[in-house]
Amino acid sequence: MNRAQMRTTAFAAVAVLAGSVLAACGSGAGSSGGGDTGGGTENAKVAFLMPDLASTRYELQDKPLFEARMKQLCPICQVIYQNADSDAAKQQQQANSALAQGVKAIVIDPVDSAAAATIVKSAQSQQVPVIAYDRPVPATPADYYISFDNEKIGSMIAQSLVDHLKAENAEGGILQVNGSPTDAAAGLIKKGIHSAVDPSGFKLLAEYDTPDWQPEKAQTWVSGQITQFKDQIVGVVAANDGTGGGSIAAFKAAGVKVPPITGNDAEVAAAQRIIAGDQYNTISKPIKIVAEAAANVAWDFMQGKKPAGKSTLYNTPSELFVPTVVTKENAKEVLFDSGIMKAADVCTGEYAKGCEELGIK
Repeated sequence: MNRAQMRTTAFAAVAVLAGSVLAACGSGAGSSGGGDTGGGTENAKVAFLMPDLASTRYELQDKPLFEARMKQLCPICQVIYQNADSDAAKQQQQANSALAQGVKAIVIDPVDSAAAATIVKSAQSQQVPVIAYDRPVPATPADYYISFDNEKIGSMIAQSLVDHLKAENAEGGILQVNGSPTDAAAGLIKKGIHSAVDPSGFKLLAEYDTPDWQPEKAQTWVSGQITQFKDQIVGVVAANDGTGGGSIAAFKAAGVKVPPITGNDAEVAAAQRIIAGDQYNTISKPIKIVAEAAANVAWDFMQGKKPAGKSTLYNTPSELFVPTVVTKENAKEVLFDSGIMKAADVCTGEYAKGCEELGIK
């Protein structure tokens, strides 16, 4: 082979390699990868900004599931993950850092839904689309919103509790433990709870907006209500599993019977409490559904597409998924038979007997 032929062969090899790298980034959001990006998305970056560490789901579920789906869609794209640990100012810094690193999209679960408006404006001024995740940004519309239907969640957990109390012929009142006052999703859950509790016939004894969703703060507040209302409390509507767990801890610390208490998020600890009979219900909202949907939408935006919402909330194109209420009666079917949870992770130690009684194995 002469020198000219060698140069021609080398150039052809480089062209093939370059084409292979570009093809590694998948095409549409509905695909599992592959195809020409056509928009300079090779090595593109996307930010995934989560709000707190109080809920274990963000580190254990949302992050790995979002990253896995993005890797399917674009193997050589980079996910910049940050958790603000309940600090709105820290989340602002994380968003600024992501923009400085040249991200092509931001997926954000806001610490403070009002403060996040600044992040949305800043990103959009740089032509970077923002996908609100789990919690909306009411003041300034993001480019898209993906979540389970939070108002529906509130009404479902509360109605489930009310129906149970009526079936048990309970007489007394209810405590309502809401989520963070700076979280717009918590406001939607709160609205949903009231839609079931207010007309229920059970007196709402008191309610509390839990700062930063902290279980310890919910426990402290419930402890005070136990002292005040004593055996008048026949149920507690808690907005998530963390505040539900804090409420349960308050009753146990007071040495009194734990009434039916709700939750939301289907955390492992909540499943264990339901199996043990300490927590009445939770909400199964498989994080895989919203995490993968967020990755799909982010990838569309990163390719210059503009996905249409299936509904609209706060003037934002949205996709809202409907969850499932979980009680002891359907825990096996919803959480374990479906593969969402594994018995080996839940049915440990003191919970093994309860799992056996429910046929969970």
